[in-house]
Amino acid sequence: MTASATPTAPHRLLIANLLAQLAFGLLAMTICLPSMQEWGAIFGSSQAAVQLTFSGYVVTYGSLQLVYGPLSDRLGRKRILMIGLVIAFAGSVMAVFAPDLPTLVLARLLQGAGSAACMVIGRALVQDLFAGPERTRVMAYVGMAMGLCPPLATIIGGQLHVRLGWQSNFVVMAVLAVLLFIAAWRGLPEHQSGTGVQPHWLKAMLSSYAQLAREPSFGLHVLLLAMISATFYAFLGGAPIVLGSYGVGPDGIGFYIMAIPGSYIVGNYLTMHLSHRISERRIMRLGQALTVGGVALMLLLALAGLNNPLAFALPLVLLGIGHGLLVPPALAGTVGLLPALAGSAAAVAGLSQQLMGAVGGFAVGLFHHEGAVNLGWLMLGLALCGAAAQWRLHRGQQPPPPQRLG
Repeated sequence: MTASATPTAPHRLLIANLLAQLAFGLLAMTICLPSMQEWGAIFGSSQAAVQLTFSGYVVTYGSLQLVYGPLSDRLGRKRILMIGLVIAFAGSVMAVFAPDLPTLVLARLLQGAGSAACMVIGRALVQDLFAGPERTRVMAYVGMAMGLCPPLATIIGGQLHVRLGWQSNFVVMAVLAVLLFIAAWRGLPEHQSGTGVQPHWLKAMLSSYAQLAREPSFGLHVLLLAMISATFYAFLGGAPIVLGSYGVGPDGIGFYIMAIPGSYIVGNYLTMHLSHRISERRIMRLGQALTVGGVALMLLLALAGLNNPLAFALPLVLLGIGHGLLVPPALAGTVGLLPALAGSAAAVAGLSQQLMGAVGGFAVGLFHHEGAVNLGWLMLGLALCGAAAQWRLHRGQQPPPPQRLG
């Protein structure tokens, strides 16, 4: 399927379909975050065990993207996407009836395994179906949707938790999986797999990844992205606990969590405009300064005894803007280093982001969180690791030639 084959009549419906498929995984990841605040008491388990429901989801959600991509190249995008939605549906139903925490963790692993297909194949379909400025426009929609999903999902999830119980969030995801299955079946075009003699998908995949591993700057770009994700996922995993210690219930958590994703959209908007005026290196330095500064300010306020939700959330607006300045050029660095391996590079970056995100989310459960101090130290440590990777990356690169304006 090529861009020229894109149907014109259902154009808007096609874009909406793709955005919904891409958003499904993030919705499934974050809609139950408010419920995690109470799962320890409900199941009689420790907070570290509860965090496995988050980090377990992230691990399968990230790792299986490496598998779904090559399979969709050979077997067709729609077929693999529909299989993933069936798996996600099964995981959601299993979670609804989970009698204990180990079963819920297993259900979340299954849910993440299915949701991974939605992310990787949704991105591939954008590349298949659109070209030039139209592709850029659709990717802008994707970025906005990805930024809005976590706060909206946590707001909805908190309201459902209070009114209908924690299981209702998984009922919603099961119903949504069915609707997206129908939307994929009826509304997405078939992807024509490559023809001719091709190497086995596993052999070709491993060869591509080995070539990328020999590029030091690729590894540093990936490490930077991974630490950005780890910092954000530590926030996602720890914010419900910290906010709970400040008296914020499940129905109010999403409004404070919105601080980072909402400002992340602003950071992306700034990147679009600054990229025409200053170098990517300067944009990334500004982004890193805001990232570390935002976390440090949050920690300082907590150490000073300002234990309230606004003192926790407002400084992290700087973190969100910083990530919005950092992520676009860092992603461009991963896929632009070896353009022929852009797909493999994107898969490695995605896997690394999710795995380190899982580490960040799980690490939250290793500390006591009566207030924001311990979470602040954890996030600051992760952010500084990303700053170190960026410093090493820029130290090993030649500075770009000066740009002439006008």
